[in-house]
Amino acid sequence: MFPFIKETIRMGGLELDFLLDGDDTDGTLVQFEMIVPPNVKVPAPHFHVEVDETLYILEGTITQTVGTEIVELKAGDHCFVKRGVVHGFNNLHNETARVLCTLSPASIAPAYFREIAKVINAGGPPDMQKVLAIMKTYGLEPVRPV
Repeated sequence: MFPFIKETIRMGGLELDFLLDGDDTDGTLVQFEMIVPPNVKVPAPHFHVEVDETLYILEGTITQTVGTEIVELKAGDHCFVKRGVVHGFNNLHNETARVLCTLSPASIAPAYFREIAKVINAGGPPDMQKVLAIMKTYGLEPVRPV
């Protein structure tokens, strides 16, 4: 666990602990630790229009899709996802995974995740049209109907 967390956002079973945001980095990047319990519901495969993503696995294993490739990422592994490349992940294993995630530039920031969390955590099935609208506002494009 990191000693300084600026903000924690929970979306369903996912937890995001923000370490850096655009205010800290002159808009160049956002960084957070993502806690991914086994078999938790995760975002639909998507791509970022203008943001690159780098993952570094701290604990556990995630199954990561990047383009047409599916890889098992374990503690110490990393993965770079260039903007425009379809990607997604799952934790199909029995232990919680911890992932350090960096997004650059900082346009997909805590504000995006707060808005998504509000819809996801509202109770009952989430309004997927609202989720889609928020995603598009921040430059995320799902690749299958959400």
